[in-house]
Amino acid sequence: MTRTKVLILGAAGRDFHDFNVVFRDDDRHEVVGFTANQIPGIAKRRYPPELAGPLYPEGIPIFPEQELERLVHRLAVDEVVLSYSDLSHETVMHLASRALSTGAGFRLLPPKKTLLQATKPVIAICAVRTGCGKSPATRYVARALAARGVKVAILRHPMPYGDLKAQRVQRFASVADLDAAGVTVEEREDYEPHIERGDVVFAGVDYEAILAEAQRECDVLLWDGGNNDLPFLRPDLWITVVDPHRPGHELSYHPGEANLRSCDVVLVNKVDSAAPSDVERLLANVAAVRPSATVVQARSEVTADDPSVITAKRVLLIEDGPTLTHGQMAFGAGRIAAGRLGAAMIVDPRSAAVGSIAQTYEKYPHIGAALPAMGYSEEQVRDLEATIARVDCDSVVIATPTDLRHILKIDKPSTRVRYELGDHGSPTLGDVVRALLERSS
Repeated sequence: MTRTKVLILGAAGRDFHDFNVVFRDDDRHEVVGFTANQIPGIAKRRYPPELAGPLYPEGIPIFPEQELERLVHRLAVDEVVLSYSDLSHETVMHLASRALSTGAGFRLLPPKKTLLQATKPVIAICAVRTGCGKSPATRYVARALAARGVKVAILRHPMPYGDLKAQRVQRFASVADLDAAGVTVEEREDYEPHIERGDVVFAGVDYEAILAEAQRECDVLLWDGGNNDLPFLRPDLWITVVDPHRPGHELSYHPGEANLRSCDVVLVNKVDSAAPSDVERLLANVAAVRPSATVVQARSEVTADDPSVITAKRVLLIEDGPTLTHGQMAFGAGRIAAGRLGAAMIVDPRSAAVGSIAQTYEKYPHIGAALPAMGYSEEQVRDLEATIARVDCDSVVIATPTDLRHILKIDKPSTRVRYELGDHGSPTLGDVVRALLERSS
């Protein structure tokens, strides 16, 4: 039997999951390669045979996405499968056109084939864009469940940027676990806040194996999504976070719009810092495409550990990297804190950027006077440290989910800015969680 040759377009996350649950044991298809995009340094690797299974004794090569057309011809690809997130609808169709122009097919996998069934209740927290506030919402839900004596396990969307074989199943219960695993800044930002409040985080590459371990340790599974990706687990409660700072994006990005159209609860975050007209526009869009969903409004409560480091100072703002880059935000919580606490000036770091940080500004020219916390590799961490040292400022505002001072040297006064989900009106997210538990009991 002739096998259909497949090329999977990805970004080291959804692509591996789709392969594992749809293609790994399917002898009707042959995955001849993955491509990589969005995340620096993840191409030119190989999906190892230990993860790829017996149909792939040599593993599967990973190529840069720029080579798409050449790969289709060289590998005799029949079908191109898109398996990554936070792409504009226009970008999705450009990729489709590139594939179709070679004579190959192009498709998206149906979610019903990629959602794993858990034995414990699942609350999935997804979003319409990167940087909407999924992780603060997950922490809020975890606190609400813990207050009722419910034990949770956090399943975090994959970020396997290192040794894929070693990252098959990862369990993080302490900061020491993160250190031992040598996680990137981006991984640390998503795992550490959960660990600090006592929750265990599971992540990795093989989510069937990860799920089997996680559900042995908990009463409820919380899916903490990445970017605006669909969940990997079939939800009993599906929460989608939307962002009034980017009204209209909820209807124009893949697969964020699918998250909005599928969810039980729409969580409108950041209503305290967005323009009222943008909140109203967003609510109107939600009502038009998901009228059956429960709508919850919430604040993003921004606080500084030491406000004196900000007030009347010339400050450098270090913001969450993915939110600024493929999330396309020009600012984050640091800008909000600087405005509220009366910073004298926000210093533009772009002229001081070196190496990979300078390249990031070139790739994402929408980023303004903010420094994205890029740390996908040791080289990027060192470039970030050097850039900070070169900026002429009074102090540094670290508005990232992890304290960067643990992993790099900052030789200026600094403070952390934190952001947590806060209630705003009724119903609250806590009300929604309590209702779910009452229905389940």
